[in-house]
Amino acid sequence: MTKDPRWQGYDVPPTSNANYGWILNIVSKLSANGMAGFLLANGALSGDGTELNIRRQLLKNHLVEAIVILPRNMFYSTDISVTLWILARNRKARTVEQNGELVKYRDRENEVLFVDLRQWGEPFEKKYIQFSQEQIARIAENFHNWQREGYEQTYRNVPEYCYSATLDEIEAKGWSLVPSKYIEFVNRDETVDFETRMTELRNELNRLLQAETESLRELTKVFTDLGFPLDVPQQNDAAHEQK
Repeated sequence: MTKDPRWQGYDVPPTSNANYGWILNIVSKLSANGMAGFLLANGALSGDGTELNIRRQLLKNHLVEAIVILPRNMFYSTDISVTLWILARNRKARTVEQNGELVKYRDRENEVLFVDLRQWGEPFEKKYIQFSQEQIARIAENFHNWQREGYEQTYRNVPEYCYSATLDEIEAKGWSLVPSKYIEFVNRDETVDFETRMTELRNELNRLLQAETESLRELTKVFTDLGFPLDVPQQNDAAHEQK
């Protein structure tokens, strides 16, 4: 349906993939202060063509609040990593009463929070992953701190965890919503002392080889004492001769 009112202001979603049809359907149901959270496959974060046009317009309309990438094996129906999208109709500065408390939201229209939780979680039913209650509380606190006034003191970008990107930064990345394009990656290889690490590995390997040699010697002696000597190559002698 190319004239569907849900598509008003956007390109008509492609028929080959329902992701952006679902997104626009959800957007059409948001109230003036409504918010929505839903899961999609990670491919929806960076599609080209019509999907890119719709994604760009969603961002320019200041609807995308946060993009949260989740660990693998969180769901019974699939083992892939998926993304939690959070949309909000009203992202301007405002004060709202919630549970008897006044919450002061800051203006976030030109920002999107990216969160990478792929390394979070704990084992559940052997092969699945779930978030602990403590982790859920930490994630929620970080999100709410980012949303509210005073976030300069309560929120910070953390490598391999979260990053608050401006629309200018997102435009520079081709309107991609892939979190890894914005969240800093820590190259741990640069902090490794190669000589020290190789010496540690060599010493460990020497210990393993010495233990193997001793085990082989004892096993050979046992079979020899039983009258069934083993035909074991004299590796140590050959190695000695090479020296």
